[in-house]
Parts: sequence; structure tokens; C-alpha cells
Amino acid sequence: MAATETDDLLRFITCGSVDDGKSTLLGRLLHDAGMLPEDHLATLACDSARQHPDAPGKLDFALLTDGLAAEREQGITIDVAYRYFHTAHRSFIVADCPGHEQYTRNMATGASTASLAVVLVDARKGLLAQTRRHSYICALMGIGQVILAVNKMDLVGFDPTVFEGIRAAYQALADQLGIARVVAIPVVATDGDHIATRSPRMPWHIGPTLLQALEEAPLPQPVDGDFRLPIQLVVRPHQDYRGYAGIVEAGCVQVGDEVLVQPGKTTARVATLHVAGEPADAARRGQAVMLTLQPDVQAGRGQVLASAGAPCPEASQFACHLLWMGEEPMLPGRAYDLLQGTGRVRARITAIKHKVDVHTQAPLAARRLELNEVGACNLDLDHDIAFEPFTSNPALGGFVLVDLQSRATVACGRLDFALRRSANIHWQHMDVDKAIRSHAKAQKPLCVWFTGLSGSGKSTIANLLEQRLTALGHHTYLLDGDNVRHGLNNDLGFTAEARVENIRRLAEVAHLMVDAGLVVLVCAISPFAAEREFARERFEPGEFVEVYIDTPLAECELRDPKGLYRKARKGLLANFTGIDSPYEPPADADVHLMTLDASPQLQADRLAAWLAGRITP
Repeated sequence: MAATETDDLLRFITCGSVDDGKSTLLGRLLHDAGMLPEDHLATLACDSARQHPDAPGKLDFALLTDGLAAEREQGITIDVAYRYFHTAHRSFIVADCPGHEQYTRNMATGASTASLAVVLVDARKGLLAQTRRHSYICALMGIGQVILAVNKMDLVGFDPTVFEGIRAAYQALADQLGIARVVAIPVVATDGDHIATRSPRMPWHIGPTLLQALEEAPLPQPVDGDFRLPIQLVVRPHQDYRGYAGIVEAGCVQVGDEVLVQPGKTTARVATLHVAGEPADAARRGQAVMLTLQPDVQAGRGQVLASAGAPCPEASQFACHLLWMGEEPMLPGRAYDLLQGTGRVRARITAIKHKVDVHTQAPLAARRLELNEVGACNLDLDHDIAFEPFTSNPALGGFVLVDLQSRATVACGRLDFALRRSANIHWQHMDVDKAIRSHAKAQKPLCVWFTGLSGSGKSTIANLLEQRLTALGHHTYLLDGDNVRHGLNNDLGFTAEARVENIRRLAEVAHLMVDAGLVVLVCAISPFAAEREFARERFEPGEFVEVYIDTPLAECELRDPKGLYRKARKGLLANFTGIDSPYEPPADADVHLMTLDASPQLQADRLAAWLAGRITP
């Protein structure tokens, strides 16, 4: 999320729609600021001559930042190109961000560390959809100031009324988005007009040049507030030393200060402090520190050291805004890893309150979020985290979501506030627990999860297995996916979103049954690997067995006990697994049964024998 700087260094991005001239403007800015060595200029001249043989001697400044071959071939920026440069007044790190909607995630990456955005607009086109999208994302990422560069003024005859119309329209957008500061500048990036020097072709512009605006832009102020240190690393060179390393994200700390380890209620005092490897009495925001505590309490990566007198709030349920960056849609109920601060926790989007029309900022009803869409959502975590709203502390209020299967980052977002029910719901202690219930039944509780295509034989084998286990004196219950849809899940359809929720409910019910000491058999197609993994994680190690009933699709269609495949092939049944909805086979199931190799009875007997050691105390 948006960074704040303590030194005279400004991080900014260039963004806007495709072909507005971002790369050209940045290349020209580096050139006019005197930041191009002679060898770079010589290389640029050669590259420009090859790229534009019909314009000898003309430099194509976009080639300085469009480093990927694909970008040069297509004439667009794909990746985020970072450049460092400086003037006599200030140092800069700039991220040249892609303009095409397909690469919005790359633009969000660049914005995540910036405190100012240079938004380019083609004077001929005015504000476009992508201009509005990028501006919305800048506001989402906490960027509060924009330099509006109205480019290609030469193509509109340097008309000041065109510039003023675009400036007014963007100011209205900025006011709507909460962007506090906008400086508008008319420019011609290819010729350098108002880039580093004033342009005689636009004498009516009395404001700064682009370079002056960058040099005069206010630097972000340090986050005010109390001491906050997300623990990055626990250092234990020997058993008598335990140090906690990280970057102070807010406030300051001194030796002797009382701190709280969060989440939790453990307090201790700072015994020693090192800043950048040197002993120190105090440290302030932005400094990398190592400290030890007295007494020597237990803490780990992902926890936060906070001022004991003013700790962070803690919660597990939040209202948030997020930008979806995954190729596959975001489905409510699906589990993801949430990375916030230095911590990682399992998370689910429980509800999409609305998605945002980035053109008008109007809320729209939605059941899923597609690539590059922004939504206001409710977020549920596996356990409490220490946090602060993004507007107060971006380091503890920003997060990303990571897909459990691909490990790809699929969303970035901001925590707005904790939901009230998060603080009002607590676990109620019960004296009769799972161990007592299991002992009374003389068995180890277990969840046996059957997955496979419709017609593969899941229910048949599970039914025979339950008969076998019951005959052996075990206490069982069979949760069949079809049967549950008559009651608990009768409000769910068969869309991807509904399938995710269906499996979530089945997993929660099975979890309660295992807590009751039962051996519960769950039969559900459960087509998505992510939801099967979510189900497994609801149980303690050794309490979950995934059984893959592997039957070829052709065989399932021949059996077709309920006539569903025939309906699906005729187009009468939508979202049917194996036909027009995918099935993701388990990559490493605990038990893999090939149903064409043996009868259902023999498969059930073999499975009962395999489970015997897991059920018997």
C-alpha cells in the first residue's frame, strides 16, 4: 500500500490510458533533468534510428523505459519500470505503469509504494475509462496528490480552453475520489514543452513545469500515533538471546518502554535496542531495529509489538475494499491466505456488499468479482490480528490475498474497519470436549471425505463403508451432498459461488460431528481443490481423509443413475460438473480408488481395513 517517506525522497508513478504518452514523458523528463549518461543517449539514438528509420535524428524517449521486447513490438507498457533520478532539490523513484486494462494489476503494484501520481491525459481524448480506473486505484492505495499532465497539446493547437475543460473534469473526479491535491500542467512530451522548461508555445500557463511540480510536491508525513513494530524475524544466535527485528511503522520506542505483544495480552519492557546494527537508546518510525524484551516472552513473525498504553485494536472480521487481480473470479466463501504487515492468516470473503463502477464510482450489485474489478466486501479471518484502518496506518491496514493452489497474488486491499460482531462473539467453554465424547464411543473421530464426478460411485461405496463400520461397533454418520441440499443447503444453486458455499457448510457440519466424536462420511462432488483444502484445514492433523473415487467421465455418463448427464448434454442442466463446469481431480488424495478395478463392496471392505488403524483408539 502507499508508502510514506522520512527523507527527501519522493516516490511517484506515471499512469493513464494506453498511448497517452507515459513512457515518452518519463523518458523526456529524465533527459531534461540531465539524468541520461552519454552512453545511454548514444544507445537511445541507435535504438531510435532502428525503430523510426523515417525520422533520422529524432529521439524516441519511450524506448528508455519500455524495456520488454513485447512492449516495443506492441507500443505499450506491460511491466512496471522503476527508475531512480535526482535533481539539485530532491531525489525520486518513479514507476512507469502500464496503461492497458489487462495490466491493471501491474499498475496497482506501482501505486502500492507511491505517494504521488502523474496522470496523463491525451488532450484530444480527455478523461477515458482507464484514466478514471487508474485514478480510483490511486485513491484506493492512499495516494492523495496528483499531477495531471495534459499531453499532446500541439495536436489541439495549444488551445487553453481544451486544457481548462480537462482540468475541471478531472478536478471533479478527484473531489469525488477524495484526492486532496491536483496540479494540472499542459505538456508536449515529445518536444519537452513544460517538462523541465517553460514553453513559449503555451504562455497562458502560469503554473509550474512538471519537474518543478515534482520538486515542490509535499512529502508524505510520517504516520502519527503510538509505537507499532510488526515482527519480521526472531533472531536466536544462542539460547540466551532472543531478538525481534523489524521496521518501526509508527511512533517511537525507547529502552525501558512497556510494549504489548499482539494479538494477545502479554506485556514486557524493551531491554536493549539496536538501530541498523548499532546500540541505541531510542528508535523512530522508518528505522530498522532489533530489540530484546524483559521478561523473555514468546513472540513470532506476524505479531506486532505495540505501545502497552495504546495498543492496536484486534479483530477477525472486517469491512474492506479490494482490487481483484486474479484470472479466475473471486468467489465468496473460498479460502485465501491474507498477508498483512508481516503476518499470514487464512481468510474468506464472506460477502460482496457491492462492486464499484470505476467510471462513476456508483455501487453495483455483484455475486463475484472479475479481473480488475473493485468491491466493498466483508472479510472473515481464522483468528484475530492486530490492525489499524488503512487511513490511519497503511502498513497495518493494507493486505494482499494469495490463492492457496497457485500461490499467486489475486487481490490487494485495505481494511476499513472491524465489524462489531467480531468483538461480540466468543468461544464458549464446554467441560465435555471431543476427547471425552470420543472416549465414550471407544473410537477416534474422523472425517472421510469422498470426492468424484456425479455417478462415480461415491454414495454407493460410502453407504457400504458405513454398514461395515457400524457392524464393527463404530459410531458413524453419512452426510450425502444430495440429501443435505433438501434441507440445510436447499437455498443454494449450482453456480461456482453456490458450490463454494455448499462445501463450506458441509465442512462446518462435518467438523461439528467430528467434535461430537463421530466418524463422519461426507459424499460431495466438491469439484474445486481450494474448497477441499479448506475442508481439510477445518480438522486437526490426522482427522481428515480425502478419498478420490476415480471413475472416467465416459463411464459416469453410461451409468447416469439420475439422468443428469443426459439433461446436461441437451443443454437442459447448466453448470453440471464434467460437462460445462470443471472438476479439479485431487493431486495427492489420501486414498485413490479406481472403481473400474473392483466392485463397490470390495472397495468398501478395503477402505474399512485401511481406516481401522485410524479409528481404533
